[in-house]
Amino acid sequence: MTDFAAIDFETANEQRASVCSVGVVIVREGVIADRFYSLIQPEPNYYKWFCTAVHGLTCADTDTAPIFPDVWQKIAPHIADLPLVAHNSRFDESCLRAVFRTYGMEYPDYLFLDTLQAARRQFGKTLPNHQLHTVAACCGYNLTQHHHALADAEACACIARQIL
Repeated sequence: MTDFAAIDFETANEQRASVCSVGVVIVREGVIADRFYSLIQPEPNYYKWFCTAVHGLTCADTDTAPIFPDVWQKIAPHIADLPLVAHNSRFDESCLRAVFRTYGMEYPDYLFLDTLQAARRQFGKTLPNHQLHTVAACCGYNLTQHHHALADAEACACIARQIL
């Protein structure tokens, strides 16, 4: 697969619609062609300590950030013809569907592909686990900012270029 968009969301709380950041990496003909990152004011707009512990974001980071529809308006034209790739795509797809529902937006039935499932098939028990940072390292990507949405999307793109 040479053309796709790797995507990653971080959430503010236990609600899937509470996306607080997004990273997107556009790959065309096997080469990273574009990157996009944005903070997002989550809905509902509160942070749980366990989410902040993972990604480090708080209300102070996103209180003045744009809301999801404004961010998605910038992303959508760049991914319209591409499959979306995520590591554990069930999570990212469920976030995208939930936030579309929250804002009453029509969901365009994006095709999601999952690098986690692909890594399990490709590497099996040769890796100690199939977490993003482990698989990325196996594919030659040094994920130094794990749980930063753009860094995670870049790691996913690296994995996808090699095993999808």
